Amino acid sequence: MESQEHDSHNLSRRQFLQRSAAATLAALAGSAPRLVGSEAQKRIASSADAFILLWMAGGMAQTETLDPKTYTPYESGLGSKRVLSTFPSIPTAVDGIRLSQGLERIARIMDRGTLIRSHRVGDLGFILHARHQFHWHTGYEPPQSVAVPHLGAFISRTLGPKNHDVPAFIDIGQNLEIGAESDSLKAFHTAGFLGTEHGPFFIPDPRESVASTRPPAHISALRFRRRHENYRQLVANSPILRQGSDYQQESLLRSIENAHRLLDSPAAKAFDLSLEPEQIYNSYNTSRFGLGCLLARRLVEAGARFIEVTTEYIPFRYWDTHENGHTRALAMKQTIDGPVSQLILDLEERGLLERTMVVLASEFGRDMMIEGKPDRTVKDQIQQPELMTEPKHYGMHRHFTEASSLLAFGGGFRKGLLYGKTAEEHPCRIVENPVTIPDLHATLYHALGIPPDLAYEVERRPVHATKDGKGRAVLELLRSG
Repeated sequence: MESQEHDSHNLSRRQFLQRSAAATLAALAGSAPRLVGSEAQKRIASSADAFILLWMAGGMAQTETLDPKTYTPYESGLGSKRVLSTFPSIPTAVDGIRLSQGLERIARIMDRGTLIRSHRVGDLGFILHARHQFHWHTGYEPPQSVAVPHLGAFISRTLGPKNHDVPAFIDIGQNLEIGAESDSLKAFHTAGFLGTEHGPFFIPDPRESVASTRPPAHISALRFRRRHENYRQLVANSPILRQGSDYQQESLLRSIENAHRLLDSPAAKAFDLSLEPEQIYNSYNTSRFGLGCLLARRLVEAGARFIEVTTEYIPFRYWDTHENGHTRALAMKQTIDGPVSQLILDLEERGLLERTMVVLASEFGRDMMIEGKPDRTVKDQIQQPELMTEPKHYGMHRHFTEASSLLAFGGGFRKGLLYGKTAEEHPCRIVENPVTIPDLHATLYHALGIPPDLAYEVERRPVHATKDGKGRAVLELLRSG
């Protein structure tokens, strides 16, 4: 058993992708998943019926954003061991809670939300973005023998759509074709064995979202209908699909029909950002992520169930700060501060925040000194230069899985709450109230009325909402708790 665990913790990227691809192909042959789980817990009362995940892809440095430590300004010759935060802290709307400079607008709405500083992500051994993103988004450590679904797909399958004309699961901002790591992203951006109809409706660029709901301008309505029928027939006759089960075939065809129905629905207007007043549009227009937040608000209004908006994962860009960490963090905070705060205020103004859960999270944190977990041997750690001689050395550059921070608003989360604590000195590990991925997911599912042991049985194996159904909701985070 120990040998198996060691092997799974040290998979190469190639092995991870090979096993994930095999699981995906196996999903096509799978029969219809059967709902199983605790009957008693199915009576959970929900506090949310929509969920927006704001994904800080690449590893957001917690001490530069939501968990600031002692500030040390840059100077040539500065010792790396002295640096905990490269920004001073600022007060927020809640006494006793401080954030990092550059998040002034989020600081002003902190009285609406919960700040968790003790989120503990998985110890997966080999630190790899794809593996940790897979774990966070599915609740399962990769690889798996079945194609486990993204949590958005699990929510779509379990709760169904709020508006049958609007996709239940929408993903905004992530281009899956990014080169060498494209297949890594595709491994968890899927409904897996639950069926294609519950997979993500992709909008890589929110500025072009309206194109997702309109036929090309140069194609007539008649020609477009014929294309749709031809495509449907082509898919139905696909050699790969013919090897799949009746359930998977029908699910794929339903997904095509659902997408086609959206074209003729009034709900398609939700995808058209040009309908927003100029002042509101400009308040979000910091980046594709900012406009993704605006699109998410419009989609919640239209009846979307689960929406993920990401700053996008591309190796060595955005939050993947392997050098020039201070400068990069400054730019990223300018990208997210206005749109995140505006999203919360807009949802609140429209009476939607009470039933809409908004969570800002990342796959792990960052540290200047230590790669991975502090307890690993020295040879497994990658050290910064002992003395900083160039500005590019200044910032949080190393993956850090010992602690991460996240924000949660609406949907039953308590207001103005600070939960958990990390050490004030290196390594800034969790010292109070750790919140693991299974327990975090159980909390999110609890708010949506889904019990943590609810499962779908596929190939005689139950796949639970939380790993092995053992996640436990942290009720102290919720008003109903």
